[in-house]
Amino acid sequence: MAGKEFALIDEENITGEDADNRAQVRVWLRLLACTSLIGAELRRQFREEFDFTMPRFDVLAQLDREPVGLVLGELPKRLMVTAGNLTPIVDRLVEDGLITRSPSPLDRRVQIVCMTAEGRRAFRRMAKKHSLWLASLLAEFPKARLDGLVRELDDLKNAVKRATEEARA
Repeated sequence: MAGKEFALIDEENITGEDADNRAQVRVWLRLLACTSLIGAELRRQFREEFDFTMPRFDVLAQLDREPVGLVLGELPKRLMVTAGNLTPIVDRLVEDGLITRSPSPLDRRVQIVCMTAEGRRAFRRMAKKHSLWLASLLAEFPKARLDGLVRELDDLKNAVKRATEEARA
């Protein structure tokens, strides 16, 4: 697998020996479609109800898990974004009084970001709504099937991790 490049393939254009990979392509396309549909609706809801963005919510979600704060350099890793993409989001959250950014007492070059009390209250309100929006979007899908899907997706995620590790080796 080393050296292989992965590309998006239009499911309808699969022919010949590529037809053997049809199931993998269909899974990828379905995952992408579900992610796009759910993401678009969540972005709309955040914008309309809170005048807020998903990336800002995601930063608050990470900080909510860390009551004493987090080294700023850790956030891009956790959110799987570049530091350059994160800087304006953090700046805006600081301006809005939802988080603080301060130098580490151990190393002034390191910045620590923490959620403020106001930020925690705002996040909790939004998280509650986020959960309700997801429940509404997935209401037609029975819980037992969702539980099974989560197990299957965990297996898929682990298989993809193994494949990417092998490709990099």
